[in-house]
Amino acid sequence: MFDVIYQAKGERRKSLQFNGEHCRIGSDKKNDLTLRDRRVAKFHAEISEVNKECVIEEFTTNCATFVNGQKIVQPTVLAEADEIVIGSTRIWIHAATTSGSPESKDSHLKAVDELSSHPMETTAESLSSLHAGHNHVTLSNQPASGQSHVNESGVLHWGVIVHERLLKQMDLRRKDVHRMSDQQLRDETENLITEILLDMTGLLPQGLDIEQLKIRVLNEAVGLGPLEKFLADDSISEVMVNNFAEVFVERDGKIVRSEYGFSSDQAVLSVIERIITPIGRRIDESSPMVDARLKDGSRVNAIIAPLTLTGPSLTIRKFCRTRLQFADLVGFGSLSQEMVDFLRVCVETRKNIVVSGGTGSGKTTLLNVLSGFIPDDERIVTVEDAAELQLVQPNLVCLEAKPVNLEGRGEITIRDLLKNTLRMRPDRIVVGECRGGETLDMLQAMNTGHDGCLTTAHANSPRDLISRLEVMVLMSGMSLPVNAIREQVASAVDVIVHQTRFPCGTRKISRITEVVGIESGTVQLQDIFAFNRKGYNEAGKVVGEFQPEGFIPSFYEELATMGTSLDLSIFKNHGEGTGVRY
Repeated sequence: MFDVIYQAKGERRKSLQFNGEHCRIGSDKKNDLTLRDRRVAKFHAEISEVNKECVIEEFTTNCATFVNGQKIVQPTVLAEADEIVIGSTRIWIHAATTSGSPESKDSHLKAVDELSSHPMETTAESLSSLHAGHNHVTLSNQPASGQSHVNESGVLHWGVIVHERLLKQMDLRRKDVHRMSDQQLRDETENLITEILLDMTGLLPQGLDIEQLKIRVLNEAVGLGPLEKFLADDSISEVMVNNFAEVFVERDGKIVRSEYGFSSDQAVLSVIERIITPIGRRIDESSPMVDARLKDGSRVNAIIAPLTLTGPSLTIRKFCRTRLQFADLVGFGSLSQEMVDFLRVCVETRKNIVVSGGTGSGKTTLLNVLSGFIPDDERIVTVEDAAELQLVQPNLVCLEAKPVNLEGRGEITIRDLLKNTLRMRPDRIVVGECRGGETLDMLQAMNTGHDGCLTTAHANSPRDLISRLEVMVLMSGMSLPVNAIREQVASAVDVIVHQTRFPCGTRKISRITEVVGIESGTVQLQDIFAFNRKGYNEAGKVVGEFQPEGFIPSFYEELATMGTSLDLSIFKNHGEGTGVRY
């Protein structure tokens, strides 16, 4: 016999007593405990007595069950201090088999009452007595793996307690954190955490990794929490936080779920604010979406309630610590050396280039690499929504758009910056991405003597890019005839470099296409290089050949008359199976 104490989000705590040996939990009315939540399956989980211990077992693969912040994957023994989270409901148990006295039960209910009155906080005093003599155990035939899971659960659970004590200590000592440098704040916080852990020596369970606990609390207090681990891992290219308990990462082109998470939704919110505050951005109910960047240039997007129903969501697209060169891309198999030689000529001879591709295909990375061919004696002006480009030329001005302020005014768009850029005497204009009306201003600049412009745009193919450019010009609000827009596009854009991200996660330049003009109202395109896919290798990676299509770009004749040294052999097509294989 055991009691189940539960509390739905925003409601009072309730208690149910079960005389049987199990308690079924789910959204169906036939369950012993019915939870109305879209994240709860009809028959979600069951708590039962096994060998005088309470065990929880999950019966669904589509919805998650968490014990002390960790998703369970197999039957798990519960201690009375353990917190179960199913959907938005928090659950505790009181088992008569382990502690059946009325005094014990009253003490447990009082402690749980204190916990449920603070949804995002846990007091050390209320949990220390509950944890005495209890260790979280997983039913498994592999003790080593189970112990690792236990330790991570303990670190997560006790991290909340230490973090709260840390906040109280800093408040009591009247620490003005705003006047401290980042390093001073980190050093001061680390010293306080060390003192707190020494005071809690008798309360912490045996086998708990104290150093890991210290690092976790420090990162969550003054850093980016578990994101610090992901940002330091060079094999991870993207981090996706769905909510505090669900964190996914992209590693080697594949998305996998991480075993690490945050302690609460509030912890995720704190990390978001820590990221956006230094760059003058804000996020709240009136402005629940924000684009930002980390100090290393990594792209950040955050969205919170009321737009998200599962908690604050955070997405970080990491940039490489070292600036990539074309030699790196050739080594990765993203393009061939002949394609590099051609792109070098295009950039150095001031051809207007648009990099196209889908989301996550590597457009911005390629734009960064292409910019490396721009001579150092030219003045470059970059325009972006959120600064991501990492150009290294000496004569460089970086402009960033500004969102609206609290009064709903003061917005500076990319269109505004582009108009101002034309008055800054640029030799090159680099726009991070064209996604709206600024496309018209970009084409106007390309057509009015600002040669050598670089930009990116979302598209599924070079032909699709032409259609996208037409639509984005119309988004400027100008009622231009389609033929006039196509003439502008055909006159402005010289080369389209199309980047593709294949299902296996591999990124390759699949097309380099020249815009050769307009005929009968249709923009004419000609592929110069193409990636011919052959299939997949044993590792599941796409394989194929980079081949020239046998056509020499029309502007090469003009360059030859100017005395430019050109290698025409790179355009010779020697037939099927003679290209560069990857």
